[in-house]
Amino acid sequence: MKIIPAIDIIDGKCVRLSQGDYNTKKIYNENPLEVAKEFQDHGIQYLHLVDLDGAKSKHIVNHKVLEQIATKTTLRIDFGGGLKSDEDLKIAFESGASQVTGGSIAVKNPEIFESWLQKFGSEKIILGADANNEKVATNGWLDESELELVPFIQQYEQKGVENVICTDISKDGMLQGPSTHLYRRILEETKNIKLIASGGIATFDDLPLLAEIGCEGAILGKAIYEGRISLKQLEKFILQNQ
Repeated sequence: MKIIPAIDIIDGKCVRLSQGDYNTKKIYNENPLEVAKEFQDHGIQYLHLVDLDGAKSKHIVNHKVLEQIATKTTLRIDFGGGLKSDEDLKIAFESGASQVTGGSIAVKNPEIFESWLQKFGSEKIILGADANNEKVATNGWLDESELELVPFIQQYEQKGVENVICTDISKDGMLQGPSTHLYRRILEETKNIKLIASGGIATFDDLPLLAEIGCEGAILGKAIYEGRISLKQLEKFILQNQ
């Protein structure tokens, strides 16, 4: 299972929110590159980079941070937050993203999202399926749609989506453990989805549990920044599972 730390960016700084609420912003580091290099030094190969300014303003904003991390580390970066147009995608890929995540766009403008799948291939486009009470949320989680989460993922699976990041917003940043029951259900009710679990991971013991149910990866944020899970523990987990 891939260990994928998250760096969320506001004003070029590494921050975390709780349950997607911008009023709960906590700055952990003024320099995201420093954080990314530390991840790399502990054997981590992947990074989930979220442009929270972009999510709010509905177009890519922090691509310079992406470019800096992509050129100065070997991390494979999936980048999301506010990607709404072909131009946004062009900037993201040219700035060094290995993959991009589309969430709101897949809800509000499925034609564009499907065209990205056709153009770039399913290995480069991740479906961001973020949910509150199993209803898909959009716009940096500021809005809730009427779409049911599992059918939403199933529908996109039929259109060629393979990679899905699913965040249970009620768990995000709360350090109360991930929604294993929800992830298990998604994996049972889809055929070929590579599911990346996000939200709520609180202790190291959550990771083997997610691996056991078949998650492709796990995104960790606050648990690392608050010292609940050490980078040494993650390094050991990665080595043991190679």
